[in-house]
Amino acid sequence: MQYDHILIRYGELGLKGKNIKQFIVQLQKNIQEALKEFPSTRVTRSQGRMFVVLNGQDPEPIIEKCKTIFGIYSLSLAIKVNNEIETIKAGALAALKQSEYAHTFKVSVRRANKAFPIGSQEMNRVLGAHLLKKTSDFTVNVHEPDVEIKVEIREKATYITSTVIRAAGGLPVGTGGKTLLLLSGGIDSPVAGYLIMKRGVELEMIHFHSPPFTSERAKQKVLDLTKVLTEYGGSIKIHLVPFTKLQQEIFKSIPERYAMTVMRRVMLQVSEKVCQKNNILAIATGESLGQVASQTLASMNVINEVTNLPVIRPLVGLDKEEIISYSKEIGTYDISVKPYEDCCTIFVPKSPVTNPTREKVNYLESNTDFSTFIDEAVENIEEITIRNSTILEESFDDLL
Repeated sequence: MQYDHILIRYGELGLKGKNIKQFIVQLQKNIQEALKEFPSTRVTRSQGRMFVVLNGQDPEPIIEKCKTIFGIYSLSLAIKVNNEIETIKAGALAALKQSEYAHTFKVSVRRANKAFPIGSQEMNRVLGAHLLKKTSDFTVNVHEPDVEIKVEIREKATYITSTVIRAAGGLPVGTGGKTLLLLSGGIDSPVAGYLIMKRGVELEMIHFHSPPFTSERAKQKVLDLTKVLTEYGGSIKIHLVPFTKLQQEIFKSIPERYAMTVMRRVMLQVSEKVCQKNNILAIATGESLGQVASQTLASMNVINEVTNLPVIRPLVGLDKEEIISYSKEIGTYDISVKPYEDCCTIFVPKSPVTNPTREKVNYLESNTDFSTFIDEAVENIEEITIRNSTILEESFDDLL
């Protein structure tokens, strides 16, 4: 007997009560989408469990895919057998023999099917005795076993597992609405996107680029970061905003110390218009409290004034080392540290204000009308959609 299924455990989803069905259906859809490159596999579900039917497929790359899918708490390779005692014995023995480097074991039976004639505790003893009889190099250790043979006797079949692999956890992407993430190309914002998706939120990106001050390599860097994040949340649309005119106008009209604050306010105004067009409920950023001048509480208070949409900051309580650790874990760090500047780093004031007030910033902005520049930038946004690390579609405005 060989492992022929992957058993999926939900974790947090089990707490959703009457709403659980929509979460489970979305998770199944997300798994099916992630496993499209393995056409022989099937995703099925029954009574609180979900399974990937391998149909002869190598399980290792499928496990690696499933580990990144939000909503999966853990997974195990499983052998599926009939609900017959001798068949279950054979399956448990096969699972034990496939456990590398193990010398001690424990059997844990869960009898979900109450019609099965032997209770869980008795079945533990039956299987344990059988495994000891059929092997010579294994002993029982019920407290700290090298391997735990888990047997789930369900309504239509029994599933036998020997390992538990932790997965991403969280909630299935697509169950928590949609958020627009300001993606700069640095270390922080991709991590913010990852953490938002972990709460079931679907992402779209907005990136502000200022050619010729920012290069095509800086733009490609943002696309590459998005490709990495599609591994966790499926397809992602990127809105590329031509920001040169707006940025130049800001730094021409606003005193240098306040220019960064005003620029962030303008970015939120552009972002809000994109949200309105695309039925997006919130804006997200990679800001961490106190990290730079525009990320003090006073600055956040002034910047938030220009939008009624919620501004989500999932990194607000993390320090830089924690954020870097996350970025290395999810695979964005090496891309983020490439030395291609974005629009937030090319016009950095020598001494930006850290304690702005709404009254002061509103007064400074009253001397210049940015609305025409904002509308022009929104009208000329380029949209690119990426799924499974592949560009699906893009606007052809630049080719006309």
